[in-house]
Amino acid sequence: MFYTWMDQTPVGRLFLAGDPVGLRYLLFDNESMTERYSIPWHEWEQNAEKLKEPVEQLEAYFAGRLKCFDFPVAGEGTDFQKRVWNALRDIPYGETASYGDIAQVIGQPTASRAVGMANGRNPVSIVVPCHRIIGTSGRLVGYGGGLERKKSLLRLEGVAV
Repeated sequence: MFYTWMDQTPVGRLFLAGDPVGLRYLLFDNESMTERYSIPWHEWEQNAEKLKEPVEQLEAYFAGRLKCFDFPVAGEGTDFQKRVWNALRDIPYGETASYGDIAQVIGQPTASRAVGMANGRNPVSIVVPCHRIIGTSGRLVGYGGGLERKKSLLRLEGVAV
């Protein structure tokens, strides 16, 4: 596994880690990585070159030049979590959805709460756009990176918040 940091982003410092299969983690620096995801990142190889494509695409996204990421993503989770994360990736840039919307999309209309839990365990923030989830009422709901980061990402995409 290899990793790098992006220090200069509109949402603060980001941690990226991956392997030849794809990007496995994209986390905000404020998260306790070793506790929340049990990441032994200090044992991994620091190698920005191997994460060049995700970094370049994230830079283009933050500059408003990219709306859809197209590098491999390989976040680890349960089959249910992966179904939720795949559905999140289908939410178009600049649009939002609710937990209930995602539950419908994955064919489990009564699983809104479970969708929320899976959303909260998303290891590849921004690329798997959990920031695009809002409450059924249209209000912003929790975000692992904090509501200010969520607002910033939504504003970047042109969503009025």
